[in-house]
Amino acid sequence: MSRCCVLIPARLAASRLPGKPLADICGEPMIVHVMRRAEEADIGPVFVACDDRRIADAVEAAGGRAVLTRADLPSGSDRINQALEIIDPDGTFTDVVNLQGDLPTIDPAVVGAVLRPFENTAVDIATIAAPIVDPAERENPNVVKAVVEAAPGATGGRALYFSRATVPTGSGPMYHHIGIYAYRRDSLRRFVAAPPGHLEQRERLEQLRALGIGMRLDVAFVDTVPIGVDTPADLDRVRVLLDPRHRIPT
Repeated sequence: MSRCCVLIPARLAASRLPGKPLADICGEPMIVHVMRRAEEADIGPVFVACDDRRIADAVEAAGGRAVLTRADLPSGSDRINQALEIIDPDGTFTDVVNLQGDLPTIDPAVVGAVLRPFENTAVDIATIAAPIVDPAERENPNVVKAVVEAAPGATGGRALYFSRATVPTGSGPMYHHIGIYAYRRDSLRRFVAAPPGHLEQRERLEQLRALGIGMRLDVAFVDTVPIGVDTPADLDRVRVLLDPRHRIPT
């Protein structure tokens, strides 16, 4: 029987926005907002995998659970793998969702959507993507494109490649990859144990390592791309969006 948990990797150092996990948004740290969205998804226990006691203190003060990991880990995938071994050495959790810690406005339904591909037992890793609607995104190398084998009208499909280039060519939809992943427990271990691949390093896309070592990575389609916080301008934007004074009553 499958049992899932959600792990949110959080690192205090950030080149463009130092101290990002603790950035104040309407009176609470950003990492707490993300944790609450994950809890609302209701797909399993939520833990913050962090590299600094200050992040752990903020999470625990808000009623959450934090796991301290090494500060020198090379990626969020390595951080959640180490955290998982700490909190669950006996392997109770068979699946784990890796949710980025800089998505404070994410819809909980989008978090849950990443598990849809696991209905197929052949899938090792799952992720999500949204159709590109802004033509400028097609040419933007900061927008990662997911090349997915999917029939028209499908709710997802198998990932064949990811790129910063404008792919695939020809008429038809193009998909904006959203960096949220679900791993089978054994698949996560295999992934972090593998060395970085040549295409991974060339494109600067970690998920290409999984494809390069023959893992099956499937994509679930969602409607919108959540707002990631990478700059002070992004932070100002989500502060406005999450300010209760600006919300429309329902």
